[in-house]
Amino acid sequence: MTAVAELRSVGFEYPAAQASSRTREPFSLREVSLAVEPGEIVGVIGPNASGKTTLIRLFSGLLRPTRGEVLLEGQPLARMTRAAVATRVGVVPQDVPRDFPYTVEELVLMGRFPHAPRRFFESVEDRRVAWEAMGQVGVRGLAGERCDRLSGGERQRVMLARALAQEPRLLVLDEPTAHLDLRYQVECVELLRRLNAEQGLSVVLVSHDLDLAGHLCHRLLLLSEGRAARQGDPEFVLETAALQAAYGCAVAVDRHPVSGRRSVHVVWPEPQTTKGR
Repeated sequence: MTAVAELRSVGFEYPAAQASSRTREPFSLREVSLAVEPGEIVGVIGPNASGKTTLIRLFSGLLRPTRGEVLLEGQPLARMTRAAVATRVGVVPQDVPRDFPYTVEELVLMGRFPHAPRRFFESVEDRRVAWEAMGQVGVRGLAGERCDRLSGGERQRVMLARALAQEPRLLVLDEPTAHLDLRYQVECVELLRRLNAEQGLSVVLVSHDLDLAGHLCHRLLLLSEGRAARQGDPEFVLETAALQAAYGCAVAVDRHPVSGRRSVHVVWPEPQTTKGR
């Protein structure tokens, strides 16, 4: 079976001028391989500056690898047009712009552009797909609202609807629950599971929430300093020694009392006490 998306021994290096200071070496991603199979949810975890955002940009074609190859449904991504990539990969970014002067419906309809990039007006089919996408994420009631008047959580759901309107084979999400309260986090997870189960949609989920990744994903990729530290099912990846080595802090891994899956907790340092007080 052909993978929906695949990184083959991919490496990437940012130019030295993009390093945050003169003493810091520019970041590089080194020899990362990852195949996302049809109907699979893959989680990408790791500390800040480990390569998670770079990996998203490689999957979406915003960056081209300096080594290795990125494939979409068996085809080299480098040979595809931007529109062809956008009909296969939908990306929901973590940082949602606040200053879009468009309504929710207009923004979601932008997800239809890759299917007819030379067309200037939406078709009946475009509107049907966009309306269905808005219904899936619960924002139909906001269709006429301006995006710059929405809350962070509402904008996040609208961006997810726009990605779904692209009708992608692969959905790439960067911290999808970061701006959502507990209720909408649960609804987001339920939606992703439903899309995966009913439509066979493949998902790459980048998250700092290790419990979310462990409960939702079939497989995990743990990145550390631009390398794949571990890859496999959550039982294998969410292991105390591996997480402590990657994150550089003490963690405790136990079992969730309801699901029985692995649950990760930070071991917080005890408060310092002053003698004689």
